[in-house]
Amino acid sequence: MRLQKILSNFQKLHPKEIDLSLDRIKNLCNKLGNPQDKMKVISVIGTNGKFSSIASMFSILKEANIKCNVYTSPHILKINERFIFNNEELNDDELADLFEEVEKINQNQTATIFEVLTACFLYKAAQNPDNICLVESGLFHRYDACNVFKNNLASVLCSLSLDHTDWLPENDRTIERIIFEKTSSLLNSNIIVAKQRDTKTMECIKKTISKNKSNKYFFNEDFSFTNEENDNWYYEDKFGGLKLPIPNILGQFQLENISTAIATLRILDIGIKDDHIKEGITKIESIARLQEIKSGKLKDLVKNNKLIVDGSHNQHGAQVLNEYLQTLNCNKHIILGMMANKEHDKYISYFKNISSITTIDIPNQNSISGKELKNKFKNHPNVQYQESIEQAIKSIPLKENDILLITGSLYLAGEVLNLN
Repeated sequence: MRLQKILSNFQKLHPKEIDLSLDRIKNLCNKLGNPQDKMKVISVIGTNGKFSSIASMFSILKEANIKCNVYTSPHILKINERFIFNNEELNDDELADLFEEVEKINQNQTATIFEVLTACFLYKAAQNPDNICLVESGLFHRYDACNVFKNNLASVLCSLSLDHTDWLPENDRTIERIIFEKTSSLLNSNIIVAKQRDTKTMECIKKTISKNKSNKYFFNEDFSFTNEENDNWYYEDKFGGLKLPIPNILGQFQLENISTAIATLRILDIGIKDDHIKEGITKIESIARLQEIKSGKLKDLVKNNKLIVDGSHNQHGAQVLNEYLQTLNCNKHIILGMMANKEHDKYISYFKNISSITTIDIPNQNSISGKELKNKFKNHPNVQYQESIEQAIKSIPLKENDILLITGSLYLAGEVLNLN
């Protein structure tokens, strides 16, 4: 396949998958005519909630008939998910054409695959300069390939927590260092700060960005939300309040991400009306984030029981996931697989009142083995290991109204959705 061949070529351009630096991406962008300088960008930075915040903004903007280009990572099912232009995902031939054009211009110069993919997005996005570009920043932001803009419309700072600490010096793997990496190079425009996990984190963010000349907006100070009865919730900011329908995605924490999306779009004053928000939040497309699987091969195995897949993989992700689970009055069964570089013990510590846990391997990834992961659940009364996702599902004696959740990694979520 042409697309896979070009991707294979991209992988050969650098011996490492990740090499934190801005030199190579800036050189490549210069060859491409500096497309990053010709875009209207909303940068989305953080640890958790980035994809959901982007998906929420995208859905609202589409309701307003505003064209968007969207860049997110990693992809779940296919790489095309990362490349949305004029509100549509590129098909294989379109994507291969784009890759080939950038490959020719690059002339085999050294770059990581993420840097090349980012350059491909920027090159194509600049061909639609009037579109709003929603760009998810990757690892730490400061030296991430998405941090090449001189100007943007806004920087959205989602929830920050400990993750990817193996990329930090051993003596400096702290939330303060992560906040510095994520926020110290934010552009001077508008900064919208989402709800954070605790006061300490929010105060540290405020301190780090205190000298940034942007207009700053903080959750609970400049925008907020409250729950209401009868399938509604209430959003409020300086422009007034909105009584809103419950969104189409699961989890109380999603209201935090959606609120941040609403705040951003209202602050920018780009023609978003109340009705665009009300309709948009009921049509959010959010893959592998508390996604209920309603049909397919794996769903057939659980029959009438609810099957949910979620890609959470760090401490804060586990915390909000379990807050959601505790609102459900039923037995919960979990199938868990994780990457090797995650803080497994801390992730696991949030699981409470779970009926059973089944650990598995994640195929074709640098994951911790399911057997090793099982050993970390020594205090849980009902834990087992199974070799495959299908075997794990079949091994769980589900009763009426029981829920089965598969979680621990976006890569595992992708495997589940492909199998299904």
